[in-house]
Amino acid sequence: MTILMMLLAVTGGAMLSIQAAINGQLGSQIGVFKTAFLTFSVGALITALLILFFEPHHSLTLMDVPKWQLTGAMFGVPYIVIMVLALRRIGSALATVAVIFGQLLMSIMIDNFGWLHNPTIHFTLNRLGALLCLGIALLFIYSGNRKEDPDASRE
Repeated sequence: MTILMMLLAVTGGAMLSIQAAINGQLGSQIGVFKTAFLTFSVGALITALLILFFEPHHSLTLMDVPKWQLTGAMFGVPYIVIMVLALRRIGSALATVAVIFGQLLMSIMIDNFGWLHNPTIHFTLNRLGALLCLGIALLFIYSGNRKEDPDASRE
């Protein structure tokens, strides 16, 4: 089951990269906020249909849960807006690895400190190694994106 969940997470990550690339193009043509609005409108419609047809009954409703848990919905908007802006300027690979680096860094802190009522998973050398490897990948992709200065090649 763990491998299946990891494969699903990788698939979700691939879909986010496709979405970011498409939204970057759309955002340059119609605007960042219109693109974000379209993304969330279509997403809300599809999610409403999924809820209607596939969501099992739960004992609690949105009105019953602790109110701080509802704030998670706000974090998608900055992600979409930032990706639409960043992708056009730094490319899909660099933007995606930067996002993943931020996700990994924050998730390691959430795990280590048990923030937001999550179980505590202590910081280890393996996690540090993963963070360093991803940081190095970010640097490699960044340096691969830099364009050569045409005047520097003449010297």
